[in-house]
Amino acid sequence: MPLYLWLSADGIIRGAGPSLVKIMGGGSIGKSLESVFDLRRPRRIRAPAELTRAPALRLSLRIPPCTALRGVAVPLAGGDGVLLNLSFGHAVREAVRDHALSDTDFAATDLAIELLYLAEAKAAVMGELEKTNDRLHGAKRNAEELAITDSLTGLRNRRGMDHALSNLLATRADFALMHLDLDRFKQVNDTLGHAAGDHVLTEFARMLRDSVRAGDIVTRVGGDEFILLFPGLADYAPLERVAARILELLQRPILFDGQPCSVGTSMGAVLSRHYAAPEADRMLSDADRALYASKAAGRGRLTLTATDGGLETRAA
Repeated sequence: MPLYLWLSADGIIRGAGPSLVKIMGGGSIGKSLESVFDLRRPRRIRAPAELTRAPALRLSLRIPPCTALRGVAVPLAGGDGVLLNLSFGHAVREAVRDHALSDTDFAATDLAIELLYLAEAKAAVMGELEKTNDRLHGAKRNAEELAITDSLTGLRNRRGMDHALSNLLATRADFALMHLDLDRFKQVNDTLGHAAGDHVLTEFARMLRDSVRAGDIVTRVGGDEFILLFPGLADYAPLERVAARILELLQRPILFDGQPCSVGTSMGAVLSRHYAAPEADRMLSDADRALYASKAAGRGRLTLTATDGGLETRAA
């Protein structure tokens, strides 16, 4: 019983187990129970003998770290006081940590050490499970990101564009949508090969990113087609500046293995505020119609849809 406590009939500590002496200090022998321990259950006693009538004892050391103990009390023969058999209960981990206890500080029959081993094993397993869970969540996020990313340009792909457009529509806030494709792109593929075409697409994607704000969304929806989404825009003036910037950048030919790849772009744009209830399919269709109006008007320009559904083409 390394945690026993022997109280005299008048409540003086007459003896204690080695482990209890270790945590409460040898100077506690000869002191009263109340001066060393704070009784929590029962709260008040008139004599130590009353401890034996309590089904369970709760007490804690008065000196920091105020280690909590629990136990039972039995009377000693001949009225020689009371014997308390104590343990740490649920506070065993804190007691081991605070008082540097080892297995020799516990009775051979005490399951505390086994419970500590189980607790440590559980903590280790839970830690590994959390790491595995984090890795799985990370892999899921990466997979989801790859699923909405165009592998060639690093822009969002068609699926990513659909997701972003749905989110914008759900907010019911104003935004603009611009549809672009490359003029004379087929000639680049036919004359210089698909590697040159891929290079042009990559460079054009970079130009688009350089021409918009940080919060705007640039997507490649297939082939040489791109869609730009502009959250918060409610008029065409900023879009005209973006279009002018893109056309300016395309004035400088894109070089591939020293060969110039001369391409241009045609653009069509719509504003969400022009619709009583904007819908993705309708906006995409109107932007596509505006783009082909740009091509019909001579390419290298931006066509805007008006409130009444009409078109207004702006030359480069």
